[in-house]
Amino acid sequence: MDTTVPTREGTTTMLGSELVDRLRARLRGTLLTPESAEYDRARAVWNAMHDRHPGLIVRCAGAADVIAAVNFAREHRIALAVRGGGHNIAGSGVCDGGLVIDLSAMRSVRVDPVAATVRAEPGCTLGDVDRETQAFGLAVPFGINSTTGIAGLTLGGGFGWLSRRHGLTIDNLVSADVVTADGILRRASEADDADLFWAIRGGGGNYGVVTSFEFRAHPMGPEIYSGLVLYPLDDAPAVLRFYRDFAATAPDELTCWFVLRQAPPAPFVPPEWRGREVLALAMCWSNSDSMADGERATLPLRTSGAPIVDLVGPRPYLEWQAFLDASATPGARNYWKSHDVHELSDELIDLLVRTARTLPDPETDIAVAHMGGATRRVAEDATAYARRDAAYAVLVHGRWRDPAKDDACVGWTRELFDATRPYATGRVYVNFMSQDEDDRVAAAYGANHERLVALKTRYDPTNLFRTNQNIRPLGEVREP
Repeated sequence: MDTTVPTREGTTTMLGSELVDRLRARLRGTLLTPESAEYDRARAVWNAMHDRHPGLIVRCAGAADVIAAVNFAREHRIALAVRGGGHNIAGSGVCDGGLVIDLSAMRSVRVDPVAATVRAEPGCTLGDVDRETQAFGLAVPFGINSTTGIAGLTLGGGFGWLSRRHGLTIDNLVSADVVTADGILRRASEADDADLFWAIRGGGGNYGVVTSFEFRAHPMGPEIYSGLVLYPLDDAPAVLRFYRDFAATAPDELTCWFVLRQAPPAPFVPPEWRGREVLALAMCWSNSDSMADGERATLPLRTSGAPIVDLVGPRPYLEWQAFLDASATPGARNYWKSHDVHELSDELIDLLVRTARTLPDPETDIAVAHMGGATRRVAEDATAYARRDAAYAVLVHGRWRDPAKDDACVGWTRELFDATRPYATGRVYVNFMSQDEDDRVAAAYGANHERLVALKTRYDPTNLFRTNQNIRPLGEVREP
């Protein structure tokens, strides 16, 4: 059957069945079309706001399949998307009508416990890598949900519980194998193709398809001192003022994010508090060799008010990495807005607390990520990632299930985003950007944007890799 697909220029082209069959014959993996039994499952991504229907899905089994798919898309000028874990908020892992390079079946992980490195394929989730590294008492600084894919997280920068002590995910990236737009598999590292290595450390999926990541790992676990403390929202103004002053001098081993939300119907929440607005402090002491120090370091945050629940204590690292997964399950509708901030002023704290009393859905929340520490001790121009000076990232996390609530939830998210703008640095984490924020890409990279454009022009002059927070090459004509 012939297949009509969109081109990168916004027109359409016809792919004859013989041409599609030739592509299928070159693959070790699977080629899916809309008629395939697995098609609907393969096109679904984490954010249910994005219901797209690609013309072809190449479910890759290895780098050779990626090369074949990239060459096919380039030669026939087909619109292209690249899917790792499918977790991207903007839904960039899938496109309408074009070709999707699906890496989700590539999930091999190999740990070298002597060198303390790990090699992982791009379909892996954080949990996949964590389970392998923990067998050797090691961990890579990743994010905060075990179901997140490592590919998108890494290419955007990557930060979580271990970052204040051990740096961003990209600060622990040793090398990567990358298929660029010309179909060549390149090794990118400080010694090999250093420009490409610089660009993929924060530049997103703009420069190619990574088929293998090599990370540096650190001793961690098997237990880590971590957990949640819930306070009534009425206590939040005072607790957050204490938190702000405490966090300013906290040791690198301590990371504490906070969330303003309705208490979930979880077993650890007293029945009388379920569905009521609360402040949650999520804290982690990232030194498994000093649990007593972790208890001492976290105690002030756990006693700065009258907590509803205190769940902080020693627990397996793997358990903590998955502790918040229930709040990030697939299938919900998500629309996010985010700002970096240098400080939590009284005015910003009061604004966040006041707005938390108007949450439009029980799954919507306001999250603030604790940055700094080792992430700041890398020069801003050392990698494409350019948010080294941020003390916090404020994430307005719109999340709901009912499509009838789209306007209300999106509107609420945008309203709080606009209200917090006066307190922001102007920078933003690209992995927190929704699909309608192309105008913020240059600001996200600051002074690094000019070099990123030059490297995009060098490695992808026709903007083959454009279904992302796009860095456009010089000379490209923007589509109307």
